[in-house]
Amino acid sequence: MRITPVRTVVAALALTATAACTAERTDNEADQSPATSAGTSSPTTPPATSPPTTASPTPTATSPVSLPALMAKEYDGRALRLRRVLARTDAYVRHAVTYRSGDLRISGILNVPRGKGPFPVAILAHGYIDPAIYTTGRGMMREQDYLAREGFAVLHVDYRNHAGSDDDPEAERDLRLGYTEDVINAVLAVRRSDDPRLDGDRVGLVGRSMGGGVVQNVLVTQPGLVDGGVVFASVSSSTVDNYERWIENDRPEVAQSIVRAHGSPEDNPELWAQASPRTYVGRATEPLLMLHGTVDDTCPPRWARRTAAAFEEAGKDVRLVWYEGEGHTFGPQWPASMRETVRFLRRQL
Repeated sequence: MRITPVRTVVAALALTATAACTAERTDNEADQSPATSAGTSSPTTPPATSPPTTASPTPTATSPVSLPALMAKEYDGRALRLRRVLARTDAYVRHAVTYRSGDLRISGILNVPRGKGPFPVAILAHGYIDPAIYTTGRGMMREQDYLAREGFAVLHVDYRNHAGSDDDPEAERDLRLGYTEDVINAVLAVRRSDDPRLDGDRVGLVGRSMGGGVVQNVLVTQPGLVDGGVVFASVSSSTVDNYERWIENDRPEVAQSIVRAHGSPEDNPELWAQASPRTYVGRATEPLLMLHGTVDDTCPPRWARRTAAAFEEAGKDVRLVWYEGEGHTFGPQWPASMRETVRFLRRQL
């Protein structure tokens, strides 16, 4: 992977040919998630790693809890409804919204820029926050405001079991793949909306931490659904990494339910491979921008390197940008990371 320095940022640009975290912060708030030990990377001489296998099989026999099952599923995201106005700013109006994701009603927020539009749409997938304390729209407040001020309609998805969304009692046991369904259906709900301010033909995904894994899942299971994806400080593209980092030892009751239902990574490696976006990177057709801090001790930099290497080896359009000295939540260089995000989204959307 070619690495070149850009001020304090290092970028890895793949050829354009052809997976929240234990302590993610959401605007100065701690956030946690399932899905390995902390590590750091040098921006100019990252440790060499062997690229993972990037073949993208679609097994004939698959578990219903797997990415191939999400590939085969029919989606009917619909009924995007703008509810009460939560806030008005000089640049946009913030609405509470709901939409349908299969049999579930999902809540969220929608920032609509002032003006006629239609506006390109950025759909946000937040990192892990304990659903017991989560409130609607919580998780990526900085990004919501920034992108709306840059002219994007911003739909922040609460996910099932969060805020006003309906409950799915099996979500944790089933490796939270339902969150991916909720984001896929959010895209479809935007496309089917009759709101003339929303341009359903120009949609991009932005995910942070656990949400970065959700974005990866969408790109590999539904190629062509969106125009591109951005991930900040993403979890691993290997579901085993995420399970070992946050579930196996820290949440034994959840680990037991997962193992009872699906087997451990050692006992059922095929299922765990089928739940990992890294296995299916060859299916992705849209560009992926990855933004990661060199001293992220929550989602280790080696995870980002391995994910980028997998996409690159498969000949995909992936760019990995390093932010020297930044941790998981991004501090001084967060504005620079957002400028990079906006440039990417404007090119793709």
